[in-house]
Amino acid sequence: MILHTLNAAPSSPAFNDCLKIARTHDALVLMGDGVYAAIDSAEAYSALLSCGAKLYMLLTDAKVAGISAPGANITAIDMDDLVALTEEFPRQQAWY
Repeated sequence: MILHTLNAAPSSPAFNDCLKIARTHDALVLMGDGVYAAIDSAEAYSALLSCGAKLYMLLTDAKVAGISAPGANITAIDMDDLVALTEEFPRQQAWY
């Protein structure tokens, strides 16, 4: 079980590398430029859904990017929720 924090834009090689590694029992938090993949009309959105990980989006970063709500199957979280996820998952991987 790994907590992936994805701060890379959907066009970044790190974005695709993260999706290749993420699995069903993992969690993936979109932050920074990664939040653009949470828009359900974005090309990267379907790739996110197919990775199998539980998907989250950091709400503060989404608001800065002008995203009011994530697409279906992506949960918007705040910093307290992110801290709780770091406590739940013993292994973490940051993607930039």
